[in-house]
Amino acid sequence: MLILHCPYCQVKGEESEFAPGGEAHLTRHGPGSTDDDFKSYLFSRKNPRGVHFERWRHASGCGKWFHAARATDTLEVYATYPAQTLAPPKQVLDTIEKKRPGWNK
Repeated sequence: MLILHCPYCQVKGEESEFAPGGEAHLTRHGPGSTDDDFKSYLFSRKNPRGVHFERWRHASGCGKWFHAARATDTLEVYATYPAQTLAPPKQVLDTIEKKRPGWNK
């Protein structure tokens, strides 16, 4: 079972207290985008074995969305951070690199 930490209300809890929201850091295309861009946004998702960045909502708590960096194969959660972050923070990437050298190659 995943143990997640809400970066807003500082509550740490089991995954049943949270609601998954899919892959984090997706590029949303605006007006004038092609049908292929829109189709890719709706249906194309990564499903890696290893490090993955996801959106979660603290459903049984403050109700806010946040991002989590975790390993899909071991369920280890490396870090959580605010959803307004456009890319994983350097400190999160450094934490992952320390635990899984060469993970993003």
